[in-house]
Amino acid sequence: MPPFLDFNCSKTIDCKQGAVRAVRYNVDGTYCMSCGSDKKVKLWNPASGLLLKTYGGHADEVTDAAGSCDSSYIVSASLDKSIIYWDVSTGTPVRRLRSHAGGVRCVCFNEDSSIAISGGRDNAVMCWDIRTRRLDPVQVMKEARDCITAVLTNEHKIYAASLDGCVRHYDIRVGELTCDKIGQPVTYLAQTRDEQCLVAGCQDSVVRLLDCETGGLLAEYKGHQADDYHIECGILANDAHIVAGSSEGYAYIWDLLETTVLQRIRISDNGGVVHSLATHPKRQELLFARRRDMYVFTTDVQIEEEQL
Repeated sequence: MPPFLDFNCSKTIDCKQGAVRAVRYNVDGTYCMSCGSDKKVKLWNPASGLLLKTYGGHADEVTDAAGSCDSSYIVSASLDKSIIYWDVSTGTPVRRLRSHAGGVRCVCFNEDSSIAISGGRDNAVMCWDIRTRRLDPVQVMKEARDCITAVLTNEHKIYAASLDGCVRHYDIRVGELTCDKIGQPVTYLAQTRDEQCLVAGCQDSVVRLLDCETGGLLAEYKGHQADDYHIECGILANDAHIVAGSSEGYAYIWDLLETTVLQRIRISDNGGVVHSLATHPKRQELLFARRRDMYVFTTDVQIEEEQL
């Protein structure tokens, strides 16, 4: 295994959109999106810090966003109970989807970006066929007993995390639901690249590694503070390191196998909750959100500067 290199801050971007609710990379990591409490989604070049476009159309805070597999569309979720499907180049909303009875917390695309999957405060997971003109969801899953905090999908499964302490696996091929009870409110979910494991960020300040097949607990990562915040976690592109935010202005990186803290990244000197993060799909690069700012961290600052 390659030696672990420390991450350093290569860019700090003031998003100028109130509190940043979420940061996300597009499919290949060349662009990133920030979701703001000013009801807008912004598209950035993370290497230069350049604002490329602003997408305005929601009536309340934007909580999550995802880019399509060809990077030509964005889907965003908001507390205004709607999901908007955006055309990236024109900046216009192609479709506005409303069926959630409460604010929408999370959204993702399936592999070929033909279906958008959303989870909301109404405890429902909804699947939308966005290629057609159909404005109602093609499927609604209402098994959760509390707010859905994260949705993930691969070729044949949908994973949904909820504050009721469960991670639910919906097997689309056979129409089966498997429920893994963790016993602590789950605030975020990430999947390893090999699709064998799930990483679940929990409210009790523990990040848990779960086996997708059996639902067994493989490892626990501790050290950060979640308090009562929705702290996100992730897996670096090499599938060897786990990362999570923290409520005291730091981010933590653990070794996946050893569960030891490899680096405690100081995002800011004056505190603030590091609640949202994104891992680059290919490189050793991270995005963090704290208050109004977005931070780009890489393992090699010199190379980044030369590229600029």
